[in-house]
Amino acid sequence: MPPRIWVPNQRAASKLSSHRAEALSLYREILRTAKHFHWCDEDGIPWNQRLRQQARQEFEASKEETDPLILARLLVTGRDCVDKIHQKFNEADRACYDRIKRDSDER
Repeated sequence: MPPRIWVPNQRAASKLSSHRAEALSLYREILRTAKHFHWCDEDGIPWNQRLRQQARQEFEASKEETDPLILARLLVTGRDCVDKIHQKFNEADRACYDRIKRDSDER
């Protein structure tokens, strides 16, 4: 077995790069999800535009964070929120499909 060369902070750097890749993946997923919000808020601003701006602000605010625990918590919370949104959209889509199916069967 060849000798291993110990490089200080190699693990920390790889963890940060994996957090960076995960954050980028999450950001892209948020942008893809935001495209599905077509309606406007009370001020007449489309929700997809507002969600993109808020996501950008959140990611910019946590850009300089280096604590792996805080980064992991932010990523898990963000991923959980996106998953809940997907679940709600799927439930609403299924309810619409069921309603259309029920109404067409009654005719």
